[in-house]
Amino acid sequence: MSKHTILHRVAPLFAALALGAGVGAGVYAGVSGGSSRPTTTTTVAATTSTVQPAAATTTVSSLTQLYKQAAPGVVDITVTEAPTGNGNGFGFGGSQTTQAEGTGFVYDTKGDIITAAHVVDGATAFKVRFQDGKTVTATLVGKDDSTDTAVIKVNVDASELHPLTIGSSASVQPGDAVVAIGSPFGLTESMTSGIVSAIDRTITAPNNYSISGAIQTDAPINHGNSGGPLLTTGGDVIGVNVQIDSNSNGSEGVGFSTPIDTVKSVADTLISGGKVQHAYLGIQVSDAANSSGAKVNSVVSSSPADSAGLKAGDVITKIDGKQITNADDLTAAVNVYKPGDKATITLDRGGSTKSVSVTFGTRPS
Repeated sequence: MSKHTILHRVAPLFAALALGAGVGAGVYAGVSGGSSRPTTTTTVAATTSTVQPAAATTTVSSLTQLYKQAAPGVVDITVTEAPTGNGNGFGFGGSQTTQAEGTGFVYDTKGDIITAAHVVDGATAFKVRFQDGKTVTATLVGKDDSTDTAVIKVNVDASELHPLTIGSSASVQPGDAVVAIGSPFGLTESMTSGIVSAIDRTITAPNNYSISGAIQTDAPINHGNSGGPLLTTGGDVIGVNVQIDSNSNGSEGVGFSTPIDTVKSVADTLISGGKVQHAYLGIQVSDAANSSGAKVNSVVSSSPADSAGLKAGDVITKIDGKQITNADDLTAAVNVYKPGDKATITLDRGGSTKSVSVTFGTRPS
């Protein structure tokens, strides 16, 4: 899924707290937490579907209708990236520009298109291809690496745009039927189906912070799908596909989408000309080994956590009274706050319970 690339999942450990290492579209929420698993980019072989028996006619018909309804609002995005080479050593210029591919979907009739931040990263030009074959240039409105969300804009008549219906990710449950539409391996307007496998996952964003609340799905997602919509069978967008988890360089039925509630908030801010900001604590954390809570592995010097007196070895158990059972909980909890907000953190330090007051800062880019 990326520009022909889809980010690979890295276990989260930095939740809106500090910086950490991560891959693909995924895991950082303002905490800093890294993953012990390496990040890799996988290439997946296309799979063929088996013809369904007559008994599945109703399901096939509904999915066919969904495709007809949603596909016109899904676009293929080709990005041009600047050369990075320094020449060939014989005085003949640098390396050539490269192109990559991803997916996006129409957000409104003004020409705004949502995609993944890692799709547009490093791009110098964009081309958008609609289902009817029409291809136009686009400009970058803005992007937020912390949520792997970007908005680009095309200048076409409103009558040619087919915005998708934006749903809500708040009520998504495991078992919900979903479909993904995108351009896996450049095969534009491809639809795959599956279910929501799990919710409230934490994945690593391109800037190594954590994205909390991610939706896990077994709908096949491959390179080129990045930035495309994850939809309910009713046609509502509930997530943006950004990452896969694979040991074989292929789609193994473990894909992740940034929740649409997060994406919508970021997109609206970017479109209005605002600056997206996230709360920052400044710690690296992991699950507590022998108890419930998030263990502080390190504290960034001069960060809000440092100013509040947090120390490596502390186990955070509550924020403003909300129970924290692991690192993911802490990531999700911190993401609720805004820069400048204050909170009371309850922690265990050497067997003693302590409370400290912290004022969240603004997450570094």
